[in-house]
Amino acid sequence: MRTKGTVTLATRGSTLARRQADLVGEALENRRYDVAFETVETTGDQLRDELIHRLGKTGAFVRELDEHVLEGSADGAVHSMKDMPTEQPGDLVTAAVPERARPGDVLVTPDGTSLEDLPEGAVVGTSSLRRRAQLLAERPDLEVEPIRGNVDTRLEKVLAPALQAEREERREADSERKGNAGSDGGGYKPSYDDGDADDENGDEADEITTVDDWHATLSDLEQRALERDVDVAYDALVLAEAGLERSGLNEYVEYQRLSPQTFVPAPGQGALAVTAVDGETARELNEVLAHPRTRVETTVERSILAELGGGCIAPVGIYAVLQGEYVHANVQVFDEDGQKSVTGSRDLPVERHAAAARQFARDLAERGAAELIEAARETEDEEAEVGAADVQTEEGRDD
Repeated sequence: MRTKGTVTLATRGSTLARRQADLVGEALENRRYDVAFETVETTGDQLRDELIHRLGKTGAFVRELDEHVLEGSADGAVHSMKDMPTEQPGDLVTAAVPERARPGDVLVTPDGTSLEDLPEGAVVGTSSLRRRAQLLAERPDLEVEPIRGNVDTRLEKVLAPALQAEREERREADSERKGNAGSDGGGYKPSYDDGDADDENGDEADEITTVDDWHATLSDLEQRALERDVDVAYDALVLAEAGLERSGLNEYVEYQRLSPQTFVPAPGQGALAVTAVDGETARELNEVLAHPRTRVETTVERSILAELGGGCIAPVGIYAVLQGEYVHANVQVFDEDGQKSVTGSRDLPVERHAAAARQFARDLAERGAAELIEAARETEDEEAEVGAADVQTEEGRDD
């Protein structure tokens, strides 16, 4: 029997966002709270053709959720921490930070190819400025193209070319077999593998399947990919491992983990944050959901980001790991093409981790990080002006 009342959580409606909200809800239910969800379509969800870094700089997936909390229609809002601005409305607090999932990125390909083994000029999909810069820093020969959509949509776009090519090959093989069968005057029968004719039990080897039989063996994700129109033939995709796992799609694709030391994650990546109005509800959420280690690590990351002022407009990676009495912080700041960078790492004393993180950021800024971020901001402002002009010229278009 529930005894602690109902907690209403605001969430976006995507599969991943709902799964993240469910994780928070399950933790509350385990402590005898009833949980309800309020689904909100955010600005970031509505502007599907815009790149992430152009969606109002930061907060494109956050503001509307928090407004529902401030208005009182929800007790808390569940966010991906990396989407959150470093500044919040005065009445709101980050009430709880649950335990973090894997913070790093993964490279998804149709066959599990590593980054090193991708062919020269391979097309890699990401709409993240950070990932683009990191990819080009490692492999300047790559073609990095933007890719939008939920996790499943992006995976379908990567899987589609290889699956569609395989379907055509199988269709041609089927037609050839049917033609051969017809020339012999007999009905069509599927052919069999020409390798080992018998297995250890003396049974005939598995028969070569028809296109329909092959199609039936594919996952729902792969079947949707087969029907997708391909605008860009991506060879690979980079995305957060946490998002892949929380979407439940990691079992259906081949991927390689990218080192968080070389591909330093976005600040807060893999972590969730539950915002609430400062008060009793916030304290209750913290008591049930809080993971102190994750709070310390993400506080360091977000303190560095806030001091640098990078937000979503610059290619910045920040990753902190609590190690005993210190928090080891690793930072990368790039130009947009990954050819210039300011990097650094430092052990910060845990008892004053936030202040030490801000000082670390100031030192990086003096070493040239501020110039790289300012250059990114100027580029972003120019692109925003172009985008505004495009909106005016296309007003009334039905997309």
